Amino acid sequence: MAVKQTAGRKDLGEFAPKFAELNDDVLFGEVWSREDKLSLRDRSLVTVVALMSMGLTDSSFQYHLMTAKKNGITKTEIAEILTHAAFYAGWPKAWAAFRMAKEVWAEETDGGARAEHENAMVFPIGAPNDGFAQYFIGQSYLAPVSTSQVGIFNVTFEPGCRNNWHIHHADKGGGQILICVAGRSYYQEEGKEAQELLPGDVVNIPVGVKHWHGAAPDSWFSHLAVEVPGENTSNEWLEPVGDEVYSLLK
Repeated sequence: MAVKQTAGRKDLGEFAPKFAELNDDVLFGEVWSREDKLSLRDRSLVTVVALMSMGLTDSSFQYHLMTAKKNGITKTEIAEILTHAAFYAGWPKAWAAFRMAKEVWAEETDGGARAEHENAMVFPIGAPNDGFAQYFIGQSYLAPVSTSQVGIFNVTFEPGCRNNWHIHHADKGGGQILICVAGRSYYQEEGKEAQELLPGDVVNIPVGVKHWHGAAPDSWFSHLAVEVPGENTSNEWLEPVGDEVYSLLK
């Protein structure tokens, strides 16, 4: 059975149609699909080691780690594979690879709560939100849903994770819309009581309003963050939401 892949056409179909065709139809449609020569599991193993040896730990590496897991490579096996490869590819590269592998196989160490949460929604959890980690307490994850016309991102919070107080600014338009898709969370504006959010709830956040949002203490949570178009938009990140505030929530 041929492996179906559409990422090339989706991301580069207009810019580099031939590259997109080779990626989707040849690399995945032909090479990856030759299971009579090498199993999908073995192809995943080779690919993960090759990418690790190059020092690549971007979204493509995460994709192939997820594919490796799907193709039957266990947490114990990936740990041994990366440990073995470390002696040939380099110790720092192994450290970087392990950080991402821990995230992909995380549900096997947290009682399945993360896997259950991910199965409750149609959007992926995505990669660790390292670019904004300084503005969060706890671990968050980011998965772009749309980056053209209107920016839409699926943001996932582990239990207890919340972002800092912050304000959206714009000379015209702007602001943000939160669409809750899975789990339980809280949203609070300065001077108001925190409100509980559940799947299906929608929050409209105007510019100039100081606020924060994050997961409940006992629940994973994901929302779609919709960036409202505007002129000269920006975010002003402020102080963290301390335990003296967060601990009052149930």
